[in-house]
Amino acid sequence: MAQNPDYQAMLKVALEEARQGLSEGGIPIGAALFHKDGRLLGRGHNRRVQEGDPSVHGETDAFRKAGRQRSYKDTIMVTTLEPCWYCSGLVKQFGIGTVVIGESETFQGGAQWLKEQGVEIIQLDSKECKDLLQGFIREHPEVWNEDIGED
Repeated sequence: MAQNPDYQAMLKVALEEARQGLSEGGIPIGAALFHKDGRLLGRGHNRRVQEGDPSVHGETDAFRKAGRQRSYKDTIMVTTLEPCWYCSGLVKQFGIGTVVIGESETFQGGAQWLKEQGVEIIQLDSKECKDLLQGFIREHPEVWNEDIGED
């Protein structure tokens, strides 16, 4: 019988990435892509500020670092923040089967749409994720607004 994935342990990897991004002067959003058996395939964090590249979100960074996979249906994308529409599109395009979300209070993206598309959504409502990002937003609202496409 298969064991249930340890979503809290997976989220710790994404949180490590978020903290790494913050230490580099970037936005503290982290992600990791796992196989459903618990193997870590790739991990990453938002690097928009560090690389000057608006496409390097936490989820896309983790996805790229995972390398090519034969199939993504048995993968789990774990992210500290609800995926934006761009990252939700990546999940849909490649058929990632499950998305584990650290928190959706600070930002709402495409989780409901992904659920409607048949993706399993796990909401963890992590205080640690909220505190990390909300602290950053208080200190750097202009960087956050740029990240989410607001003036």
